[in-house]
Amino acid sequence: LRGDGVRLVSIVDPAVKAEPGDAVFDAGREVGERGAYVRDARGRVVVGEVWPGACAYPDFTDPVVRDWWGSLYEERLAQGFSGIWHDMNEPVSFAAFGDPSLPRSARHVLEGAGGDHREAHNVYALAMARAGYEGLLRLRPEERPFLFSRSGWAGMQRYGGTWSGDVSTGWQGLRASLSLVLGLGLCGVPYSGPDVGGFDGFPSPELYLRWFQLGAYLPLFRTHSAIDAGRREPWEFGPEVLEQARAALVERERLHPYFVSLSQVARLTGAPYVRPVWWGAPGDRALRECEDAFLLGDALL
Repeated sequence: LRGDGVRLVSIVDPAVKAEPGDAVFDAGREVGERGAYVRDARGRVVVGEVWPGACAYPDFTDPVVRDWWGSLYEERLAQGFSGIWHDMNEPVSFAAFGDPSLPRSARHVLEGAGGDHREAHNVYALAMARAGYEGLLRLRPEERPFLFSRSGWAGMQRYGGTWSGDVSTGWQGLRASLSLVLGLGLCGVPYSGPDVGGFDGFPSPELYLRWFQLGAYLPLFRTHSAIDAGRREPWEFGPEVLEQARAALVERERLHPYFVSLSQVARLTGAPYVRPVWWGAPGDRALRECEDAFLLGDALL
């Protein structure tokens, strides 16, 4: 696949199956003086419920834990993966009611300051992104790490990008996709994009194609959906959609040097790839009310 120009990206969740004998769980218990996992005020490992069942959560606000977690990506790189996609990292714990996250009693290192989950919740995914980015950089210093995350916080752009999460399937979801990318760009996160086609439900061929065509001009361009929401490959929507989707991909590839330039501009100045139409004339009220057009850099409308 790599020889054909294909790069694989692996999804990584923070929750570790809390089962003695699990290699990662056991290794985490040996990290530092207290182990890698978030604990409560009594010193017990906080256990939540995620896809593997009962799970423990690494405390990414501890530098020692970040170093350990970053080293785990060596296995993914050895398997042929070129990038990492962080998911479920708000962090999520399935709950029958209430907040589907960690309890307030969860304690975090918080870079040595200490505190409960109210103080750590918003920065949890940011610290996980830092752990992944720094780990990938140590493992392959000759390559720029490719990482994006479902959750994050101010400063996320230092370590990677983000995406819409599970955006709803429909024309409103399509419009929200553009608003999301524009808003994140204005907040200093230039690299983002939606689940093209929507995460749930079954988009019509027209909706899918329009979403695909929009996505081709956004920084992060990818289709994605729930496992029970049908396929999202262009050929699943008929020959006409396939032809137009191919044209969008060709245009995306033609603009590749421009996207590289926009990436460098974002790195040096903070200016996002995707900008509201009032970017060059912020005092123009009519432009401020335009929500269905955008600038890609300063050369394309």
